[in-house]
Amino acid sequence: MNSINVLLAEDHQIVREGLRAMLNLEPDIKVIGEAENGRQAVELVSKVRPDVVVMDIAMPLLNGMEATRQILQAFPGTKILILSAHSDDAYVAMVMAIGASGYLIKQTAAHVLPEAIRAVHQGKTYFSPIIAKRRNHQKQKDRDQGELPGKAVPTLSAREMEVLQLIAEGKANKETADELHISVKTVEKHRQSLMDKLNIHDTAGLTRYAISMGIIENSVQVTIL
Repeated sequence: MNSINVLLAEDHQIVREGLRAMLNLEPDIKVIGEAENGRQAVELVSKVRPDVVVMDIAMPLLNGMEATRQILQAFPGTKILILSAHSDDAYVAMVMAIGASGYLIKQTAAHVLPEAIRAVHQGKTYFSPIIAKRRNHQKQKDRDQGELPGKAVPTLSAREMEVLQLIAEGKANKETADELHISVKTVEKHRQSLMDKLNIHDTAGLTRYAISMGIIENSVQVTIL
């Protein structure tokens, strides 16, 4: 029996260890790599070419959402299963629109993670039961109402997402420029674009938005096991 090769991308070591220990009990799943931030996840995918990436969203340097976008652009056959403490429907829809294959709520993922990995590896989508139930209810509601369009989520570029995360992490323009190897003027341009697109006009507001979207964490949550 061929194993499903899995890469774990999660910045909390205790959570990664728990996931790895749980998956090691599965005869058909093999953990072949671990990343503690989004940039490392992107680099490791190119090196070890996993079948499935289990991807946390709120990670330093590069969040899981942008890491997912970059991985799928380079390796579209990779299946990505999102882990997040956030379960807002609009947020789930945005992540799935990027190309993720499934979405699990972190606090309850331990009960379904092996099943979810097998499902996405087979080309299916998989959601935590509570999310799946809400999505099915919303689809039925849309059909009943003639599929009225929902509220549009602003589309941010890859670079805007990176700048947003670094702003929310408290980086100054110069630090952000150094981190991304771009000029301060370019950082300022991206910052203004973010404010225009999101209709947010201060750093505190951008930080609150990043937290609400799960791009950075407001508090550490490691209750997966």
